Amino acid sequence: MGAVKLQLPLPKSVDGVTLDPNPDWTFDALLVKLNSIEKKLNASSKFPIPFTKTESRQLSASKNNSRRGFVMQVSDDDVEDMDRNTKLEVGDHLLMGGKRFACDEIYLSDSDQSEEGLNIELQHDLMDKVGLVESALSELAHDHQLTIAEEMRDQLSALEAQLTDESEKFASTLERVERNTEAQREMNRKLDMQYQRKIAEALDDHLTTVQRDHEHRSQIEKRRIRDDAAREEAKRKEKVLQEEKARQERIKAETKVQARLEAEKVEKEKAAALEAERKAAKEAAAAAASEKKSSESVTTAFSEASKVSRDVTSQPARPISDGQKHSTGNTIRVTQNAQKLEEKRLAVYNEIAAQNEALGLGSNKAYRKFEMEIARRIRTITGSKENVRVKADELIKLISGSTCPQSISIAMFAQKVVSLCVKPTGSFNSAVYAYGRVIVHVTSKVPLAMEILITELNKVCIYTVPKYIIYSEAAFQTKEAYYKAIRYAEEDGKIESTDSYVDRLSGCMKLYGALVQTEVDGCQNLHGLREGWAWIARFLNVFPANLYTAAALQAFLEMAGFALHKRYKTQFRKLLDIIARDFLTALKDRGDAKLIKVIVSLRSYIESNQFLNEPEGWRLRSSLESHNFAPDSDHDQQYHYQQNRFY
Repeated sequence: MGAVKLQLPLPKSVDGVTLDPNPDWTFDALLVKLNSIEKKLNASSKFPIPFTKTESRQLSASKNNSRRGFVMQVSDDDVEDMDRNTKLEVGDHLLMGGKRFACDEIYLSDSDQSEEGLNIELQHDLMDKVGLVESALSELAHDHQLTIAEEMRDQLSALEAQLTDESEKFASTLERVERNTEAQREMNRKLDMQYQRKIAEALDDHLTTVQRDHEHRSQIEKRRIRDDAAREEAKRKEKVLQEEKARQERIKAETKVQARLEAEKVEKEKAAALEAERKAAKEAAAAAASEKKSSESVTTAFSEASKVSRDVTSQPARPISDGQKHSTGNTIRVTQNAQKLEEKRLAVYNEIAAQNEALGLGSNKAYRKFEMEIARRIRTITGSKENVRVKADELIKLISGSTCPQSISIAMFAQKVVSLCVKPTGSFNSAVYAYGRVIVHVTSKVPLAMEILITELNKVCIYTVPKYIIYSEAAFQTKEAYYKAIRYAEEDGKIESTDSYVDRLSGCMKLYGALVQTEVDGCQNLHGLREGWAWIARFLNVFPANLYTAAALQAFLEMAGFALHKRYKTQFRKLLDIIARDFLTALKDRGDAKLIKVIVSLRSYIESNQFLNEPEGWRLRSSLESHNFAPDSDHDQQYHYQQNRFY
């Protein structure tokens, strides 16, 4: 391969310093100028490392001082290598932002040029002669390019080494982190297993303790049950013995009481016969005249009532057969049948009272506790079906039980029911129909309780018989004596007011009216609508028109009028017509201002046909919501006071 000559053109300026191609300088001046240029270049150089010269610029005097170029001869392979190196160095210099030399005039052959043309041009350039300064500058530029390239290579090597080192460190760190994470995960797994093991052990210990405690409690409970059973058995045996003993004593007491009652009855009959003979002899003439006058007056005032009584002869519940028959006395008006029934009930009542007294009713504290149980259940009766059923069942169990003699239980029941009428309240008015249903339930199982209850009502309120006492100065020395006879109560030595008496009278009549109209499926009302029809007919035949009788009639109609109309219909309307025409007219003729309210109420009841509508509380509620009846604390005291007063 032939040699190729390459002559590189020198730049015309270096860092702004213009180079004169043909300077007329001496050699020494040239050296001095080169040194100054070198200093300026070093001072203004943008490269981090200044140019260094390893060899001296001093040239021997023997050298030829004429300006000559230099000639480089290279082979074809060297040309290719040089071409690649030149491009690399020039590119590195441009990338680094170098501005010291401009290589715009460097000519590099393209691949598409022929080898012959390239050899001719390279030979031409290499054969050109250059000066010493240009050669030095070229050498200097070449050295600088080599230095910069070397530095860049060193920096790239350092960066590559640093990057490799960082990558290795990162990989090492990442591996260490993964190892630590795995170690932490393994530790957590071991701790979880240990914690679960401890929980399982603790749970097992707890269950063992609970089981042991349960077994201990079971043993204690079994022991307690055995002890309770033994005590109950002992109590039962003792109770059986006491009941047997009480039964024997009760039989003995009843035998004594029966014998005493028979003796007293014989004595009373003898005394009554003597008294009747003496009374008949004393009042024969006066009684005959008074009887005639009284009969005429009553027959005129209530002839229509007698006619109604005869009209209902075909009714199965015919109430009266003695409408015109009165007692022979001057002060008491009552039909003979009503008087006979009252006397019969009173005889039974007195017999029970004597029997209870022999059994120690007033002295036994156990009976007082039993009485409180009955009173509590009666006070809590409300107008709901469930409440009525529960209270009736509880009262039946108490009365029919063996804790207390039945005669005493019946007397307590009757007294506590009647005590509700002593001072009636709003709750009494709303629950009066419920009281009637409870009474029917109880008396259907214990029939004797109805007789005692009616007798208690007759004693507290004579208008429930019905019976009326006429005031007479001959029979009663004072007004107070008359008030006491018609059951005015006495408080602190004073007779109660008329308003208080009328309120109590109305309460008794409301309870009586609610009782007679009550009909319960599966239970027989022993004092039902037939007795209610008989009461109103006897009332119209016997009672005069005044404040007491008007209040009694109004209360009875409010409670029983709806049921009486459902049963007797036209006949009941005829009775109401008699009341409106005769009874209300007689009330109005009295001219008493106190009668205005009751007259208006009765007239409104009849004219507005209130008996066609169900009274409030007549139909029991199906829900358990109700206002519990809680009577005042002085109800029992008031009633016991009246018991002492009346009996």
